[in-house]
Amino acid sequence: MSRVVQQPSVSASPAALLQHVRAGRASSRAELAALTGASRNTISSRVDQLIGADLLLEGGRGDSTGGRPPTLLQFNSRAGCVLAVDLGVTSVDVAVTDLSARVLATAGHPIDIAEGPRAVLGEAVRLGAEVLAAAGLSDADVRAVGVGVPGPVEFSTGRPSHPPIMPGWHDHPIPEAFARWPVPVVVDNDVNVMALGEMGVTGSDLDVLVVKVGTGVGCGVVVEGRVYRGAQGSAGDIGHIHVPAPDGRTVLCRCGNTNCLEALASGASLLRDALAAGLPVSSTRDVVGLAARGDGPALELVRQAGRTIGTVLAALVNFFNPHRIVVTGGVAHAGLPLLSGIRESVYARAMPLAARTLAVELSAAPELSGRVGAALMAVEACLDDDGVRVALS
Repeated sequence: MSRVVQQPSVSASPAALLQHVRAGRASSRAELAALTGASRNTISSRVDQLIGADLLLEGGRGDSTGGRPPTLLQFNSRAGCVLAVDLGVTSVDVAVTDLSARVLATAGHPIDIAEGPRAVLGEAVRLGAEVLAAAGLSDADVRAVGVGVPGPVEFSTGRPSHPPIMPGWHDHPIPEAFARWPVPVVVDNDVNVMALGEMGVTGSDLDVLVVKVGTGVGCGVVVEGRVYRGAQGSAGDIGHIHVPAPDGRTVLCRCGNTNCLEALASGASLLRDALAAGLPVSSTRDVVGLAARGDGPALELVRQAGRTIGTVLAALVNFFNPHRIVVTGGVAHAGLPLLSGIRESVYARAMPLAARTLAVELSAAPELSGRVGAALMAVEACLDDDGVRVALS
């Protein structure tokens, strides 16, 4: 006897209809009805609500299929804005974007994350007000705030959890700092945010590892185009996986353990080893600059860091079998030396089937991915079911 397989239904909630139009899956009331299976009256009523809330716009006429040509619908990305906050160890960058994550204005300022949350978040709020003014927008236009921070975050609360490079930040209620804007405030670790930015506005259905090599080392895990955070939000914290040092050293990590990946192959470890080798540097950026200019000792330090990172990534490739690995962060500016070291270890240690079509590449826009990702995170927060329900009320 043949078995009838019931197809999953496609949601026809106002937020879902809006998402169908945003994603290009439908561009008219008739297409929404065909996609969701909902009645034309239901679709028409909910679309009218979205138009009334300024979230959808009616455009021209579509092609006729025999009757009256349909009125085309389009998402109104100017129906508000979001603030995107990218916190680093030494800088904070804030952008204001429209609801398609298109950057309207951006500003940044040096900070020291160790100054603590009050000072650093106060500067982020100041920059938020500055970019709003630069874009000709007001506080009332803000629909959500997205924040990326360089440490583990409990995603459901927006509170950092024992972040090794953020002294004084544990369990701090980051969303409360943005009370000036009574809107959803979403906080995640910076690598997950960068992973969202790498997927871009159009999204993706691929499995991807986004690896940030900066002051620390972290990994954003993307499963079928969506960031995977795990049970508590700490998925991808590869910086504290134990690895043997190539020269047999035992190196103490900031977390208190020894020979963590971060202690051997991060920007901070590169600077430490470069100074020990007598190179004329005072920052990780100096080491990366020397490597980019072809300095032999600096090149070898960066390439060895890549090999060490690649050893961990090879295990992840065997376990996760991603389509792509994207490398970003400050150390990624070293370019090919870092990438070649990573590729050397990944392709040597990963199983042939897992690595057969694997692409290992540098980010195309490392400077912007943090802010774009924070913006996309904020947009999703204000256009989910709850956010749209509030907009329609």
